[in-house]
Amino acid sequence: MRFFAVALIFFGVAASNAQTPEVPHKMHFANITLSIRDDARREIQKDVDALTRHTKYFQMISERAKTYFPIISKIFAEENLPDDFKYLALQESALVPNAVSVSNAVGFWQFKDFTALSMGLRVDKEVDERMNIASSSRGAANYLKQNNEQFDNWLLALQAYQMGAGGLKRSVGDKHNGKRHMEISSETYWYVKKFIAHKVAFEKAYDGEPQTKVIVVQSKNQQALSDLAQELQVEEQTLRDYNKWVISGVIPADKSYAVVIPKGKMDRDFSSMSLVSEKSGKAKPFLTKNIVIPKEIKYINGLEAIRAGEGESLVGLTERGGIKLNRFLKFNEMSIDQTLQAGSFYFLEMKKSTTGEQQHKVKVGEDLWAISQLYGIQLKKLKKWNGMSEHEKLPIGSIVKLNSKPIIEEKVLPILPVAETVALETETFNWEVKPSEVPLEMEKKPKIIERDTVKAENLVEVSTPAAIEHLVVRGESYYSVAKLYNVGVTDLLAWNNLNVKNSLNPGQKLVLFPPNYSEKVKDDSVSITLQAANRPFFHEVKESDTLYGIAREYGVTIKDLMDWNEKKELTVKAGEKIRVLRR
Repeated sequence: MRFFAVALIFFGVAASNAQTPEVPHKMHFANITLSIRDDARREIQKDVDALTRHTKYFQMISERAKTYFPIISKIFAEENLPDDFKYLALQESALVPNAVSVSNAVGFWQFKDFTALSMGLRVDKEVDERMNIASSSRGAANYLKQNNEQFDNWLLALQAYQMGAGGLKRSVGDKHNGKRHMEISSETYWYVKKFIAHKVAFEKAYDGEPQTKVIVVQSKNQQALSDLAQELQVEEQTLRDYNKWVISGVIPADKSYAVVIPKGKMDRDFSSMSLVSEKSGKAKPFLTKNIVIPKEIKYINGLEAIRAGEGESLVGLTERGGIKLNRFLKFNEMSIDQTLQAGSFYFLEMKKSTTGEQQHKVKVGEDLWAISQLYGIQLKKLKKWNGMSEHEKLPIGSIVKLNSKPIIEEKVLPILPVAETVALETETFNWEVKPSEVPLEMEKKPKIIERDTVKAENLVEVSTPAAIEHLVVRGESYYSVAKLYNVGVTDLLAWNNLNVKNSLNPGQKLVLFPPNYSEKVKDDSVSITLQAANRPFFHEVKESDTLYGIAREYGVTIKDLMDWNEKKELTVKAGEKIRVLRR
């Protein structure tokens, strides 16, 4: 998520000299009175200062708010949701429709696919309603209302938006349920303080008419955006820019969809909008002609970042970001001779020592510095938590800790409408506990959908994935099953002709086509035999089991088990399912 800063010159814009809003000692949110202690006020004020420091950025986000807030407010009124929650869209995505987080949350309200499906949004290769301002705002309203039904406290509903209702219950219990007065201190959850900062920074900044005017119409019939653009006499690309949710370019007819229609001559990117002079009524540019406006902005861990352009130099990037070179190098922990990577984001303020994420799985070409940039965490912290040097080679698939806390396994509770996690207790690894003398039967392994086999010499490799069956056990959900096999929830549902509202029951069989599977087919026949390699099954841990014993039982190494299960600690818990790949 989010943003950049740039040096600029305004023409007669009073906002450029406006005083930074101050965080009050008391404020109202929804139907709750918030008393903000001085320690929290100082923290929140720093965020407010950062949000308003760069006038171009601040003005750009304010213009987006002018455009989209009327749509959001209308939907929230229809859903009986407090209007204050509209500021959450600024915090989550800066109202950028195709914003994508490091955890693959997408759109205005940063929904993951499973959560979006749970809220009734369509997410597939043709349509992604997470990028639809009306659909996603209604989904966010329903999600927040579900949280409030559990806590009867809108502030807790806000916190649960980020950490899940289950996580919130484990964190604070029910001591604040129903409260109408809350104290905000330095101990208050960071996400809540970040929201207050956005509300304070922008609540007086979006008055007046927007430069980018849109209307929303409902489409119930199948129609190509190209045809609609011709009908409305709007540039097709402009219509696509304001309706990025129509991935295929065709609005389907399966239900009514909200289509955003721009009015008048529109800029394709909010970052190139103009201000209108009150005296002349004519549009004046934000910037002087010799200043180039960046195309993309981003927030990483709540920090402003700017994207490097193709062939751009350090000096060019710092000038464009309105920051001194020595500060830029310090913030990004870089040397003067380090080459910029085109398309990568670089920070305009100091990276933080914490993040809300727990761990990162190393990908090709990544080192600790790259991971620190990805999450906005100081490199020295990553080195300390992982006991590594800056240039140490990281094995692909290995796990890097992103905070000082022990890594906690996650599991999704199927009884909840949205995927949430439960903490697993840790136990001491005991090398002296012997594994079971009798090997466990592979009851949990996926059943391969077998087909006729042919002689090996007549077989050739094909890319068609092999189908397997997964037997659902108690406590599993669509999200947890998809995660086990590294497939998408939408794919899992499509393969089984299900939707997210269908219940998942123990003993139910699910068909999957994981991409890591392979098969062989005869050149002139449909006869197939499946390769044995890389077929996972799951060992259910018994009281007497250790990771060492499980590794010996299946003829694999402890490192294999830790890699396959993304484990950081040498511990297992009775009832835990350990993923094992055949050798």
